[in-house]
Amino acid sequence: MTDREPGRLRLAVATALDDGARALLTEREPRVDLVVGPELHAPVRFPGDQGGDPDFRRTPEQQAEFERLLDGADAVLGVPDDSPAALARLVRANPGLRWVHTPAAGGGQSVRAARLTPEELERVAVTTSAGVHAQALTEFALLGLLAGAKRLPRLQADSAAHRWAGSWLMGQLAGSTVLVVGLGGIGTEVARVLSALGARVVGSSRRGRPVEGVDEMVPADRLAEAAGRVDAVVVTLPGTPATKGLVGADVFAALRPGTTFVNVGRGTAVDEEALVRALDDGRVGFAALDVVAREPLDEGSPLWDRPDVLLSPHTAAQTTTLDHRIAELAADNAGRLLDGRELRNRVDVVEFY
Repeated sequence: MTDREPGRLRLAVATALDDGARALLTEREPRVDLVVGPELHAPVRFPGDQGGDPDFRRTPEQQAEFERLLDGADAVLGVPDDSPAALARLVRANPGLRWVHTPAAGGGQSVRAARLTPEELERVAVTTSAGVHAQALTEFALLGLLAGAKRLPRLQADSAAHRWAGSWLMGQLAGSTVLVVGLGGIGTEVARVLSALGARVVGSSRRGRPVEGVDEMVPADRLAEAAGRVDAVVVTLPGTPATKGLVGADVFAALRPGTTFVNVGRGTAVDEEALVRALDDGRVGFAALDVVAREPLDEGSPLWDRPDVLLSPHTAAQTTTLDHRIAELAADNAGRLLDGRELRNRVDVVEFY
């Protein structure tokens, strides 16, 4: 089918999406005609596994069919094979393409890497799934903050040694001060929950707009000043050239001994060598990292084998409901596109965020 039916949207699925999520999408927006080739996608290993089995390879015939389906669509859900080169090929091969929605919150970086022309960026709107991961990542941030406050490594060490150490002071989130770096969808949710738990929240964002639950705003160039008076730091920044190394050596040098550090944004936003030095000298008492600067983490990284570091392989956002939240957002944007309304989470083609 190459003819476009007026008032309907032919949406090709370029990423693994479970049956329930696909049904939800068309239920929420009945004007969408989904184009799906399940055998052309990598088998999923668990719910919400958009990447699928990394060992999956299409045959040449399957690849040709996959590209044919994408090239005949009005819109595409997913960056094909998570490849900027494949995204560029799609945009250039399909002059009728109007919209691409990325399952990732940081899909803007794929668009940057695709090196699309201004004309192509004008013709094809790209939106991301920013916000759908906020609750899950907030829970991971709380896990890290509580583990640091309650000194989980000491509890585990005492338990392993069969040592009843007697009473000692634990920290608590209520009454503590937490610096949240980045106040997008994730950071805003982190701030809201921390405030509800009785913490004082210091926030930093590029826009500097007031955010519910944030008691004080600081600009990015004053992060080090704020870092010296907090009990914990939570980073929720995206990975962009503007955020690279933003949480740097000056921030870590300013921390008070025993500060808890959590990163649920992108690893590139943090100076990892400075983080290791801060762990070594005790300024960071505990770190919980869902992301690192280079993934997968190098086998020789000093972050391995440390009782004061909790590592998660960029999986904190993967939950059984993730596909459904992405489908709901995609359905809403499909309706907006058909009705000529502004799309949610449209990628800024200057900063690609």
